[in-house]
Amino acid sequence: MRFLCGCLNFKWTLIAIFCLSVCHLSYAEDPKTLRIGIIGLDTSHSSSFSKILNHPKPEFKEFQACKVVAAYPHGSREIKESLESVPKITELVKQQGVEIVPTIEELLSKVDAVLLESNDGRVHLEQAIPVLKAGKPLFVDKPIAGDLADVIAIFEAARHFKTPVFSSSSLRYTDGAKEIRSGKIGEIIGCDAYSPCPVETTHPDFYWYGIHGVETMYTIMGPGCETVIRVNTPETDLAVGTWKEGKIGTFRGRRKANNGYQGGYGGTAFGTKGVAQIGSFSGYEPLLVEVVKFFRTGKPPVSNAESTEIYTFMTAADISKAKGGVPVKLQDVYSTTLKAAKQRLAKYLD
Repeated sequence: MRFLCGCLNFKWTLIAIFCLSVCHLSYAEDPKTLRIGIIGLDTSHSSSFSKILNHPKPEFKEFQACKVVAAYPHGSREIKESLESVPKITELVKQQGVEIVPTIEELLSKVDAVLLESNDGRVHLEQAIPVLKAGKPLFVDKPIAGDLADVIAIFEAARHFKTPVFSSSSLRYTDGAKEIRSGKIGEIIGCDAYSPCPVETTHPDFYWYGIHGVETMYTIMGPGCETVIRVNTPETDLAVGTWKEGKIGTFRGRRKANNGYQGGYGGTAFGTKGVAQIGSFSGYEPLLVEVVKFFRTGKPPVSNAESTEIYTFMTAADISKAKGGVPVKLQDVYSTTLKAAKQRLAKYLD
């Protein structure tokens, strides 16, 4: 009799273990819904990202249990194109079931992570600070800020508040770039990248749209550029960067076609085992996959140091242009800007 009872107890123990395992598996496959907020409805990225993330049948598994739930509309205070786009984009975002809120503080009470989408980089520092203080992982869309001092200040604030920050152009995640980074053509020895490069007078020349091509170049080359030289005409820019060990990367910015916003993205990568095309825009989904992973893990796929170097490169290119195309050292530009960045940040930390 004792033997029979023992067998029955063993049987029910196995059943219990099985049930617990199934429950654990179901929980693992059904993670907590990630509530995302958007700051800035003055760019088409806000409506595009909301549509992708809130789709009832998401294309990528990373977008499951993930939803944009709230948005704060205000971005640029003076860029005409941005101001005029707010009503239309706000309506498109509302159609995705997103609540429009009157303040960033209210937004933060409703979300787990934030997409900072304001089109005007000059407002990013002040809009990023409350997010970082609240400890919410933050993705900052291009441009990170309106000048290099604010770029550095945002990353310094992230370090101070121990809150992760990530920024990237969608061009970093083209199919061709992924293959090249995985070793398709061996060790990289050079890169020529290009993109549209219209200029917005309120921002450094490359920040507004040239960032796409510059980030394409950095995706292939990686950090480590020491000097940059810039050649400029009304329709074209050519920035030549020299990396450690003599590697050279170039960015060609084009402004003529359709006011500079069209004309293609891409470039050529040179490696020890061959040459490959980087490829063009592959949609927003590859970028958003990385953003959602970042929101869940708190680990940015692009380091703050590399993102800072990208904006230092673009700032140094402006200085080279102003000086008639002389070589400019990135380290000098960063060092002279760091003090100003810390002074700007200080008022937010008092």
